[in-house]
Amino acid sequence: MKALAATRLGGTIRVWQRLNRSGPFWMILASVLFACMGVFVKLGARTYTTPELVFYRCFIGWLVVSGVVVANRGTLASPVLPKQFTRAIAGTISLMMYFYGIANLPLATAVTLNYTSPIFLALLTAFWLKERPSAAVWGAVMLGFAGVALLLHPTIGRNQWFAGLVGLASGFGAGIAYLNVRMLGDAGEPDWRTVFYFSLVATVSSGVWMLFGHFSPVTWHNLPTLLAMGACATGAQLSMTRAYRVGKSMVVAPFAYTTVVCSSLFGEAIWGDHLGVVSWIGMALIMLSGIWTLSASRR
Repeated sequence: MKALAATRLGGTIRVWQRLNRSGPFWMILASVLFACMGVFVKLGARTYTTPELVFYRCFIGWLVVSGVVVANRGTLASPVLPKQFTRAIAGTISLMMYFYGIANLPLATAVTLNYTSPIFLALLTAFWLKERPSAAVWGAVMLGFAGVALLLHPTIGRNQWFAGLVGLASGFGAGIAYLNVRMLGDAGEPDWRTVFYFSLVATVSSGVWMLFGHFSPVTWHNLPTLLAMGACATGAQLSMTRAYRVGKSMVVAPFAYTTVVCSSLFGEAIWGDHLGVVSWIGMALIMLSGIWTLSASRR
């Protein structure tokens, strides 16, 4: 009996060690957590303004990561500090532009524009790191984006062109942030340090933004929503950072589209959003892009 238990434990440990080194696994986990964060953002939007939601999302994450730093007696000194701040600033600006897009565009359009980030990441990887993705990887990225477009049905009005450009710029900013996450991983930077600097910069920036708007008090009634939003966001950031650190960026990137699938399913389950045949075809294309990416990376 003990031998059987030891064998099962050994098998579980080996499976975990394999998953721990898998970029797609961590990106899928990050995508699920980002989708959960979106649920709590939508619930919190009943009470809080966009700047407030951005602030609490980042501030709670900063507190959690700071606790990890203190508990593990980690050091914040980094030999690549400029890259840390480049990643943090690009990620913060991208997040703010994304929220601006959500506030001024149909939600589907804002999400679709933001999820151009894998395409921009492919271009930046080829230009900056001189790594040219294969035709198969390019095909998988474009297939995934086509699936996102079918799933979300983006639309834009004539008077929304500026917000549309801001939404597209959020995808470009996210591509820059992910490229820096990849380079920080190559430099051996721990995940928590990268998330710490991002959370710090985003907290300060969104805190200043919040001062120019309406302030809504935090109560015991809505505190659980804010804590859950921050916890999901922090877990997603840590998982996403690890995904780019242990996996190839262009192999990992298409799995970010999983967030769109999970968000759509949450919308149907919680708010009764209707998913038609075209939407299900879009989800199928997104999943096929992930399978295609894995197949291409193995070859």
